[in-house]
Amino acid sequence: MRTAFAKEITNIAEMRKDVVLLSGDIGNRMFDDFKLIANSRFFNCGIAESNMMSVASGMALCGLRPIIYTITPFTTIRCLEQIKIGAAYHKVPVIIIGTGSGLSYAELGATHHSLDDVSVIRSIPDIRVLAPCDSSELKAFLHQSLQSEFPTYMRIGKKGEPILTKESSKIEIGKANILKDGNDIIILGIGPILNEALEAANNKNIDREKVSVVSMGSVKPLDTNFLNQINKRKFKKWIILEEHSIIGGLGSSIIEWKIDNKIKTPEIKRMAAPDKFIHNLGNQKYIRKEIGLDSNSILQEIIF
Repeated sequence: MRTAFAKEITNIAEMRKDVVLLSGDIGNRMFDDFKLIANSRFFNCGIAESNMMSVASGMALCGLRPIIYTITPFTTIRCLEQIKIGAAYHKVPVIIIGTGSGLSYAELGATHHSLDDVSVIRSIPDIRVLAPCDSSELKAFLHQSLQSEFPTYMRIGKKGEPILTKESSKIEIGKANILKDGNDIIILGIGPILNEALEAANNKNIDREKVSVVSMGSVKPLDTNFLNQINKRKFKKWIILEEHSIIGGLGSSIIEWKIDNKIKTPEIKRMAAPDKFIHNLGNQKYIRKEIGLDSNSILQEIIF
């Protein structure tokens, strides 16, 4: 997804002279093409993410469209106050891109896990929270965010994520994106981990019409109209899947909607990272299996 972002922002920079890109000392070679066409609009702010966030907010107040890019824990938790006061309080159109979200950098340990970003950023007023499942959603969200006058946070994967979105799908901020339709169980999720859901849903041992898989890539604003629609379809079970803490993410957002509106739903099963630090080391696939977020764990929830 990071390569797709680099290519798309380069294309955008050719058309829009107000777009500036700020990096926290990563991805420098990846942005070589951007620098060829807009070198004066690329700023390597170094490993000083809080300052980078303040710089971006100042640029936005001056009429530019700044986009921040660095590894997710460092573009969110490390500069939280600057996001809250600099961007959100002033309602300036800063776009914050967190790359390597979830467990993408699992082998580097807890410092590089981003399992709390949605929870924390979602609690800040006047900022949108997006979690695309693939590069198709990423590109659409990026273009739409550049039309907004509000700040936006988007958590993306790292590399090698497959395209999950149907070619016919219309992707919109605030709208759900149906990846696979079924009629018995529905999986609502965010991010590239939805590939694990599709793998489970397409398992040869279950009916291909059994499971729906939906990307809820727009976490805030949440597509509550879609939730009302699927509730009328009488699915037997809702599975909420996210590579994020079980506290404060998509699952919490949906439960809040359910409680606040006194809505009766089928059984809801939340599949997310447990409320504890992950001390084991290994790649993303290994840690997903360790904490029950792999395709086989999802399959067990579908079957039972």
